[in-house]
Amino acid sequence: MVIYEPMIHGTCNSSTYRIAMQHNITIVHQDPLFKGYRSDGTETDDDLLLNDLVNFCFVLVGQKHTNFVGGLGEFITSRLLLYVKTKYPYLIKDKGFLPEFLKLMNSYISVHEATNDWNEVNAQSEYEDLKGHQHMSWHRYGYKTLFELMLNTYNNGSGLPNLDIKLNTEVTQIIWPKDGADVRVVCADGSKYTARHVIVTVSLGVLKERYETLFKPGLPQEKVEAIEKTSIGVVGKIIFKFDKAWWQGLETYYDFMWKTEDIEKLPKEDYWMTKIFGAGRPRGSSNTLSFWTSGEVGKLLEVMPEDIVKRKCMELLRKFMGELYDIPEPTGIIRSTWFSNPFTRGSYSYENRLTIQNANDQRLLAEPLRDSLGVPRLLLAGEATDSHHFSTAHGAVDSGHREAMRLINNSELQ
Repeated sequence: MVIYEPMIHGTCNSSTYRIAMQHNITIVHQDPLFKGYRSDGTETDDDLLLNDLVNFCFVLVGQKHTNFVGGLGEFITSRLLLYVKTKYPYLIKDKGFLPEFLKLMNSYISVHEATNDWNEVNAQSEYEDLKGHQHMSWHRYGYKTLFELMLNTYNNGSGLPNLDIKLNTEVTQIIWPKDGADVRVVCADGSKYTARHVIVTVSLGVLKERYETLFKPGLPQEKVEAIEKTSIGVVGKIIFKFDKAWWQGLETYYDFMWKTEDIEKLPKEDYWMTKIFGAGRPRGSSNTLSFWTSGEVGKLLEVMPEDIVKRKCMELLRKFMGELYDIPEPTGIIRSTWFSNPFTRGSYSYENRLTIQNANDQRLLAEPLRDSLGVPRLLLAGEATDSHHFSTAHGAVDSGHREAMRLINNSELQ
């Protein structure tokens, strides 16, 4: 579940970690450190306390909660209060800190899960962390390097001789006859391709938007229901570049903790600012800060005029950190567009509150469509089809390998 820079989560049985190690790619352990600021411009009193509580909450996200019925936020809140009563009993009487901290964690974990609110996520999750360190950065390489490694083009590699990639070629329809004829792929530029088998790896967001027109004949009802009932969320990232770093310290994240009275003073149209949990420092850059948000606010900030986004985010930064730093204007800004991009329509999937009733949806998404002889002709992959490692890069990679091996190992195809 990804909120940091291009990241490898776990080392044991991790396809992304294995590929990096095989090619001597530098992997940097990225243990996040948190520094808190309040909406009145002051620093939080105890950084060790803040880091302990944030890490406690994130450990809970990666655990299974089979006996708890409710939202993830409800589960974390209940366990956090028990932890605080035992380790920090004086905080129970603090009418300011805990409500402010819970708002902060709601925003943090909403980004982690790509949702509007942490209680949109089911506490009973099938997600499984891989063993090993959970926050390892590709550092300056980025995920484009993963594709280069898989395609054998990294470091001037010769590529794969039998691979023919068609870029800028939008698929508009996939015709999968049930009578044993070849599958036909029709593209927007009029080109057509035929194959015995087709593996579809579009995002769940694209499936939701196009499944009625993309496939002919239409998908079976159980596949349609799986697509409709499985959720995909949005994570938004806004990166500001400065001439040089004006901040100090080794912290990875500068957390913004809103006082209730300051939220109430905000104009209604600016409420989205309270859903940005802070500013992060990417490890691969010394002079940039990243702002993160999610859900409907993430969608909003993709289409809001850039000058307004820039002005409001700088107001936010100065509100929390301007008393302690002389903050200059940024020299550049870029934004993610995971939702407005017609070829993604979202960032990654999550388990919604109906997951218990729809426990087989991810498995149904992964089921291939077969012809009248039972031969898989149309196969589906992508992170949303992995019931244990959804929302991750290794889940996406493994799902593609799964479908390739399904064809290779299928004796009916020999």
